[in-house]
Amino acid sequence: MKILILKPSSLGDVIQALPVLRLLKRHFPTGEIFWWLDSALAPLLEGDPDLAGVVRFERQRWARPQHWPEMLRSIRWLRAEHFDLVIDLQCLLRSGAFAWLSRGKFLAGLDETREGARGFYDLAVPRKSFHTHAVDWYLAVLPPLGVPVHTNFTWLPERPEIAAAVKRKWFGENPQSAIRNPQLILLQPGARWENKRWPVEHFAGLIRRLAGKFPGNRFAILGSGEDKPLGEIISRAAPERCLNLCGATSLPEMIEWLRLCNLLVTNDTGPMHAAAALGKPLVALFGPTEPRRTGPYGQLENVLRLELPCSPCLSSDCTYAKPNECLNAISPAMVFERVQKQLQPQA
Repeated sequence: MKILILKPSSLGDVIQALPVLRLLKRHFPTGEIFWWLDSALAPLLEGDPDLAGVVRFERQRWARPQHWPEMLRSIRWLRAEHFDLVIDLQCLLRSGAFAWLSRGKFLAGLDETREGARGFYDLAVPRKSFHTHAVDWYLAVLPPLGVPVHTNFTWLPERPEIAAAVKRKWFGENPQSAIRNPQLILLQPGARWENKRWPVEHFAGLIRRLAGKFPGNRFAILGSGEDKPLGEIISRAAPERCLNLCGATSLPEMIEWLRLCNLLVTNDTGPMHAAAALGKPLVALFGPTEPRRTGPYGQLENVLRLELPCSPCLSSDCTYAKPNECLNAISPAMVFERVQKQLQPQA
């Protein structure tokens, strides 16, 4: 059995789609499964124990005509693999087209009307309802293919060498220090949409409250290189106890930092989904998006949001009379109260 999964982006979407890979591999243990993935996210899945390989989608390069020969070579490679099953979980025109061009024996995908990709599929699986979570919609592809859905899998397996390096950075060279090391609280201040970002000043205010209440705890800020100024602003709230990791971690390292932490305070963004996949406690701050569709899977009770007439608008452009009020009005005190409930008392 040879299978191709298409889910090139984004980080959170790819993480939410991983249970499909895990269950396919358990049902077809000798099968070869490949994942068509945006090259920027390739480090997340390269070397994954359930994958035979990652097929890189060079989105930026292939947008320019001079690189189209590379794209054609990739399509020829896909065809030469003679896939038995192709599953498109992106359900956009380009992913549907690539899935169809791969000439797999059977093509399944999601019944999404946005760009007409379902016209390429032999099987189009509808979303049960508007509020059906993305993870459950992805998993709904499996039963029609004869693959049972269960939870007997590890969502994000540990990478021992990377995990050890992260632990050394946090605990130092003496592993015994882990026994007496303080709790680690991670913060994720960035997000792709500006109106999905809780104000950075609120993150700083939260740090000041937590630093006063939990004098032994330490903090680290996750994010891309573009988020580094946000990390610097937050770090100034407790400079001796904050580590600004923005732009300083690879995707696999980010996963291991999340595995190590005691709690994550986060906007609606990729690391939130990774933390949920790892089963880590979190507080997720939601504004324009709908947590029942794309919230932290299995932890919707840990979402903090306000009920406004326009929320959730599902739009990256805020048109409310008070811009971004859905997040701006969530005070540091409100988040502090939620965080306190999640943190275990210090010994």
